[in-house]
Amino acid sequence: MQVILLQDVKGQGKKGELIDVNEGYARNFLVKKGFAEVATPAKINDLKQKKAAADYHKQEEVKAMHALASELKGKTFTVRIKVGQGGKVFGSVTGANISEALSAAGYDVDKKKIVLANPIKNVGIYDVDIKLLEGITAKIKVEVAEEQ
Repeated sequence: MQVILLQDVKGQGKKGELIDVNEGYARNFLVKKGFAEVATPAKINDLKQKKAAADYHKQEEVKAMHALASELKGKTFTVRIKVGQGGKVFGSVTGANISEALSAAGYDVDKKKIVLANPIKNVGIYDVDIKLLEGITAKIKVEVAEEQ
């Protein structure tokens, strides 16, 4: 019997998958507990359409991230921060500071996507990686300057 899973079931599959199981297991456990629904032709067609739409949106997101990565590549962004004697930064420059500088320039990048190899604690120019999606990264330069 074919059923569509309404939530993840250990050992069977993930939410939204179409699986074949024994009729007794389907009726007495999966459907009764609300883990799955019986797969009718209409529901199978809806599932296929939803998967096709999700795949399309995923491809569009990947295209947009590739475009953003190529646009950001090699650009320099300035982060202004309070500095003490000798160019020492109070605290350190974080992903949030860099994200704010990107937002000010018109790029919407989440602070969690900014990868800092080492904390930035001095004034200067640093290379920073932005991991937009799995396998899509952009290298930018961040200039840390004294706040005026």
